[in-house]
Order: sequence, then structure tokens, then C-alpha cells
Amino acid sequence: MLSAATLPAVHNMQAALVKAGLARQVRVTVPLNADVYESLDGRPSSGDFRPDITALMTSLVRFLLDSGGVLAINIYPFLSMDADANFPRDYAFFPAPGAPPSQASVQDGNVLYTNVFDANYDTLVAALKKHGLGNITVVVGEIGWPTDGDANANAAGAHKFNQGLFDRIVAGKGTPRRPQMPDVYMFALLDKDAKSVDPGNFERHWGVFNYDGSPKYALRLAGGKGIVPAKGVRYLSKQWCVLRPDASPTDPAIIGAVGYACQYADCTSLSPGSSCGGLDVRGNVSYAFNQFFQSASQQKGSCGFNNLSVVTTTNPSRGTCRFKIMIDTGRHDLTHQDDSGAARAAAAWGAVVAVLALLAIVAL
Repeated sequence: MLSAATLPAVHNMQAALVKAGLARQVRVTVPLNADVYESLDGRPSSGDFRPDITALMTSLVRFLLDSGGVLAINIYPFLSMDADANFPRDYAFFPAPGAPPSQASVQDGNVLYTNVFDANYDTLVAALKKHGLGNITVVVGEIGWPTDGDANANAAGAHKFNQGLFDRIVAGKGTPRRPQMPDVYMFALLDKDAKSVDPGNFERHWGVFNYDGSPKYALRLAGGKGIVPAKGVRYLSKQWCVLRPDASPTDPAIIGAVGYACQYADCTSLSPGSSCGGLDVRGNVSYAFNQFFQSASQQKGSCGFNNLSVVTTTNPSRGTCRFKIMIDTGRHDLTHQDDSGAARAAAAWGAVVAVLALLAIVAL
């Protein structure tokens, strides 16, 4: 298991920093997810490390503490809410100033926890104190809210959560057990269209900015400033690849074509409840084709799909579903593989692609 190699690796990294004379400038840490600790009764004060890794965690944190390192923990209230249909939605967010506490608030002795971030962070703090490690500096290595790929992932939710977090950072407000706000690292600046979706299709949509550098939503920062869009962005031609008007969405070749497109381009916005989750079958196919076409920088031959598709100058975007135009990276003058090459590649995926494509088309 990787856990057995973690502590020796940390020792080796620290030794290398000492040897290089960088131990004072560079501090070692191990980013951990919040599932390394727990509270059996739901109260933060009862926090402890999981029994199966208590020895590892105490040894690791002790070494970090003795060597001047920090403990980095990733906290995702979104995951807490998304994994449990009964999780109280308002408890996942920071309460607005002056707002009454959530009915899901947790009373822990004299402390009332009004949001899951405070409760989660203080559960770790209690676990550290329980093992005599309460002096370690804890930073939030990752935190954020996705904007697509799931019914709970949208720009409104991301704005509400991240603005609440920023307001706390600006105010310097920490948690009941650690009143000073810890260092926080936002996740993420941009979406990652090739990231694994094993945890969920939302994994590719944590960015605060769109692929072209435009903000997905407004955020107030310190001093009344806000985030601003990237300047000087150039786009490719205003053209999109869509299903031919005379093509039947029940054509057997559609399955392989969509499977091929979504293997090489991101189609997670077609997920139920997502920004493009309300499209009909023709819309699903067109979205997949266009994602591939744009990811290939509109190269010649990238809108072939066995004569099932056509390039149009009419924007097919509808409602919340945006059919993107790729930014100009200088690759659009190249020639993409021809239709026969695409057909051979699609056929090679066989039944797996067929199943994936069917899910993409009929699940909606």
C-alpha cells in the first residue's frame, strides 16, 4: 500500500531539503483528504483519526511538527452534500451575516456549528489535540465548489460557497477551535477537461474561470476588488460541428461516433442535471460532435463522423447549454485524420464505446 511508503518518503524529502540547505525556506507536507479523521457521534469535539490509520497519522504529524512542516487537509463540503441525499443543503454553505443558524446546526457543548466547514476542520483539530499534536499548523490544501457535471454543481452554488469563503478570509475569521483563519488554497483556477471522472462528472468543473479566462461568476475580493477576465483572448471562427439536419439520431453509426467524440473531448456537461442535461437526442449528439471539433481546434477533417455531421455558422447553444468555440492556439490550419481513420478508431472501442455512448444519449 502507498500508505506504507508515505512516511519514509517524507523523511527522505526532509533529509534532501536539509542537505540542500533549503529546510528553512521549503516545508514538507502531505495533502490529505478529510476521510482520515472522523467523529462517531457527529460532534467535532469527539474527533479522532480513523482506527486503521491512527498509528500512521500520529507518526506523520509528529514528524511534520518536529521538522517545522505543516499539515495540509482537503475539505470539500460539496462532496459531503453530494454523497448524501439527506444532507442539509444550507449546512454545506457559510451562513450570511445576521442570518439565523441552519436547522442542521450542530450543538457541541457551548459551541454551535452552523456550517460543515467549521465542523470538519475542528474535528481534525480535536483529533490532533487528542494525540498531543495540537500545535501543528493546519492549512486547507484544497477547497472549492464545482459548476457543472452534477445536479448540485452549478455557478450559483459555487458563487455562494466561494464568496462566503472569501468573506471569511478577508475578515480573518477562523473556526471555533482555531479563531484565526488558516491559509487556504482554492481549487481550482480553471476546469480540467482530461481529469478522471471516477469520483463524478463534476471533477472536471472546479474552475473559477472558464476555459477562455472569463469568470464563471463574480467574486468580491479584499478592498472591493473582483476577479477580472483574461485580456486579448482570440477565438477561432464562429462555427460549430453539429448533427446533419437530414441525419437520423437512430442511425446505428451514431453510437460509435458519439463514443469516439466523448473519448477525446469532454462531454460531462451532458450529465443529468448539468448545464446541457436538458438537450434532446439530436442536441446530445451535436454537443458531442462540437466538443470534439473545438478540442481539435476546428482542424480540417475533425467534423467528419462518417458524414453524420456538418459545420454550421448558426450558434446551436440553447438555454444554459453553451456550445463552445475554441480559443485560437495556432493549430487550426492543421489537417485532422480523415473519416475512415475516425471510423476505424471508433470501431476499435467496440462494446465499451457503445455502452458509453448509449448512456450519453438515452440517459437524458
